[in-house]
Amino acid sequence: MTIPHSRARRWLLHALAATALGVTTSAMAQTPPNVLIVGQIAEPKALDPAQVTAVNDFRIMMNLYDGLVRYADGSLEVEPSLASEWTISDDGTVYTFTLRDDVTFHDGSDFNAEAVVFNFERMLDEEHPYHDTGPFPLAFFFEAIDEVEATGEHEVTFTLDEPYAPFLSNLAYPTGLMVSPAAVEEHGEDIGRHPSGTGPFQFEEWESNSRVVLTRHEDYWDGAPSLEAVVFRPITDANTRVAEMLSGGIDLMVEVPPDNVADLADDAAFEVYEQAGPHLWFLILNTREGPFQDKAMRQAINYAIDKQSLVDDVLQGTAEVAAGPIPPAFEWAYNDELEPYPHDPDKARELIAEAGHEGATLTFYVTQGGSGMLDPVPMGSAIQADLAEVGLKVEIETYEWNTFLDRVNPGLEGKADMAQMAWMTNDPDTLPFLALRSDAMPDNGGFNSGYYSNEEVDRLLEQARRSVDQEERAALYREMQAIVHEEAPWAFVANWKQNAVAGANVENFRLQPSFFLLLHDVVKQ
Repeated sequence: MTIPHSRARRWLLHALAATALGVTTSAMAQTPPNVLIVGQIAEPKALDPAQVTAVNDFRIMMNLYDGLVRYADGSLEVEPSLASEWTISDDGTVYTFTLRDDVTFHDGSDFNAEAVVFNFERMLDEEHPYHDTGPFPLAFFFEAIDEVEATGEHEVTFTLDEPYAPFLSNLAYPTGLMVSPAAVEEHGEDIGRHPSGTGPFQFEEWESNSRVVLTRHEDYWDGAPSLEAVVFRPITDANTRVAEMLSGGIDLMVEVPPDNVADLADDAAFEVYEQAGPHLWFLILNTREGPFQDKAMRQAINYAIDKQSLVDDVLQGTAEVAAGPIPPAFEWAYNDELEPYPHDPDKARELIAEAGHEGATLTFYVTQGGSGMLDPVPMGSAIQADLAEVGLKVEIETYEWNTFLDRVNPGLEGKADMAQMAWMTNDPDTLPFLALRSDAMPDNGGFNSGYYSNEEVDRLLEQARRSVDQEERAALYREMQAIVHEEAPWAFVANWKQNAVAGANVENFRLQPSFFLLLHDVVKQ
């Protein structure tokens, strides 16, 4: 069934009306033919890849945009995308990319070297005329860039101020996706509501708290997708998402609640997908003020939480207990000599007494749901009970995902003692560099919301990202993990095996270790 693009919007709005309004009768809830309805965990914050940090948003944007490079299907290895090839200088500081010469943005403007320069200077140059369309919270990814230059119409050269091992991987991350300069110039600060990329689907509509609609890009340089359209519906309540899946209101659901995985897997009408990836679920501890300034208290929290029970009982075996700040999915960099903190309430009480904080009251930020947050409310309640067992009173404050991020990302000072968090990353450098370094404090644009600072950790992270020798990098990361494990700026809780469920009529879907949704090849029968 092919629908001319000029009629796509009218047809989609008509076909999706019942679903968007939450009609639950079986006849009304069936999704339109050749349109994939995706149940998302939250409303997106923006659709400008330079402005956002959440995988929830990335899952939409990876279908709207391309980068110079991308992760190969099923891996975190980099392959060509908008750049057909590249060269790297012997000293690892100059990257020259040859760009495809047959690509245009969805708004009809040309993709070329000047467009690439615009995208990076917009993020990195405070004097750029469109730098005020930010903020750009992950510009950290590209701080090693000294200069980006159009060295030909379809050739762009990056000069780095020093070797930077994660550079290609970071270019494949959503922060490196290419936005139409013409769209930025037209929409300014509102570009996040008017996205224009080069990807397999193009933006059609965003109705707040209802849906984001993408339609097929017929002239996509890598071949037009099969699907006519994809509709991303924000359904924040996990039970409601499951109900919509069962009733036929959505075709694909990400982050299946642990209690429902087995039942859906046993139902022939659905297919459950699972894959391990680089994920960490943890608690940020406020090391600047209050009880968690003391290492003994931070270690006590790690001993007090029954992580195995969380993994087995709350998460129903969909995760493993975490041991430190780098997930085991990064096998080459993971320190497998570290053991998770065991559940030892007596040891926790001993450390609490040593720190002099018996009976302390702690404020704990919990989210209703969010990217990689698994089952955050039950997990928060279980942690509250574990800490009560060792004499600590925990007062939970619960927030919707985007509100939660707005409270946590600027830092916990003056607000909370600890907060839930989850990261899904592309490189072992990413999470510790952006969230544990002394220079990554929130007021510097980083995500070190608990204000942890250790000069040796800083040195190891800086040295690791400058090394182009993977064995040397691995040794540095393992040493860093040992220090962070001992100092316990976080409570290390779980490494998740990601999952999704789709209707049996959805074909060619697969999960990616990047945690992105790549829908170019998906077919809906």
